[in-house]
Amino acid sequence: MQTLLIIGFVWPEPNSSAAGGRMMQLISLFQKQGFAVTFASPAQDSDFMIDLTTFQVNKKAIVLNSESFDTFVKELNPTVVLFDRFMMEEQFGWRVAENCPTALRILDTEDLHCLRLARQKAFKEKRDFNTADLLIEEVAKREIASILRCDLSLMISEFEIELLTITFKIDTSIVYYLPLLLEPQVILNLNIALSFDSRKDFIFIGNFLHEPNWNAVQYLKEAIWPLIRKQLPNALCNIYGAYPSQKVLQLHNIKEGFLILGRADDAQEVVKQARVVLAPIRFGAGIKGKLIEAMQCGTPSVTTSIGAESMQGDFPWNGFVEDSPELFANQAVTLYQDEKIWLKAQQNGFQIIKQRYMRTLFEASFKGQIQFLQDNLQQHRLNNFMGALLQHHTLKSTKYMSKWIEEKNKG
Repeated sequence: MQTLLIIGFVWPEPNSSAAGGRMMQLISLFQKQGFAVTFASPAQDSDFMIDLTTFQVNKKAIVLNSESFDTFVKELNPTVVLFDRFMMEEQFGWRVAENCPTALRILDTEDLHCLRLARQKAFKEKRDFNTADLLIEEVAKREIASILRCDLSLMISEFEIELLTITFKIDTSIVYYLPLLLEPQVILNLNIALSFDSRKDFIFIGNFLHEPNWNAVQYLKEAIWPLIRKQLPNALCNIYGAYPSQKVLQLHNIKEGFLILGRADDAQEVVKQARVVLAPIRFGAGIKGKLIEAMQCGTPSVTTSIGAESMQGDFPWNGFVEDSPELFANQAVTLYQDEKIWLKAQQNGFQIIKQRYMRTLFEASFKGQIQFLQDNLQQHRLNNFMGALLQHHTLKSTKYMSKWIEEKNKG
């Protein structure tokens, strides 16, 4: 039996973030290909992490800068190693390459961190983002190096693939489009979506450890919600999200109808009961799990061009995409009041997920790609000379820095 080792940045929390859901999708995808899966992470356990053993996944705690990992990985001898975000590849990539040289090394980027950070920086400096910003971003240098060192990087956004291949001149053979994936049975659930009349209020949902979410809620409270509330004085805006900080909780205002409700026990349940999802995201990257969830639940949404980036393909959005607060608020009110427009938006959302996010659309080709790389790994690596060069130089420095820390820790 083939073995997949996932080296996780955190233990998966599918009920807290789209990243946790994405990780469980990848585990399922590999298990369906017949892989035995081990999930290892240096992270602390959390109250909301999923019990991996119930999904037939072996759980292993590992330590940074320790040769104990070398012993563990050599004994496990995985066929494929999946790094959860580039930071894990930086820490453990050289150890995997040294101890399991024939293991296929895959990076799951989640989203391009350097893109999110460069956009965030441009936003805070009150200027437009330019792709040239990426070329001076330190995280970009680290992340691109990590992508080059791996045999394959999984990307959830077509825009980001374009950025990698055009701006950074990355060869298309080492990047692979694999968006968030939905199980076929979600289509069956579309028929039981609540009607327009049985829904009420607006909703925002998102993990507050993620800076773009916190910024979106601030923006919603200060610039957009007052405009909506003026036209719909009885409507409420329900804000849900894991890990709300004190500054998030302070935005709670019953009089203004702006309610901070914290973690949702069942995210889909609260989204199904809302009439409109609001997602005024001003910086970020990847594709937005909250907006796919809205489509799944039959709940139309209003978002920004950053929010909708790479999500709809050639299909119409399940609501509206607006970047000015006035237009955003007006379209939110239109969706809330006009059943005909609302129903059309709902159908648009169903079409997007059927055509772009069903697991069955990607399963066979992903399996074929993994098989092809395993069969042609030597040639694939010879073709990626820049990756080999970085593996040789960068990881030598990482390796000796790590060994120095290891020795220091012993003292």
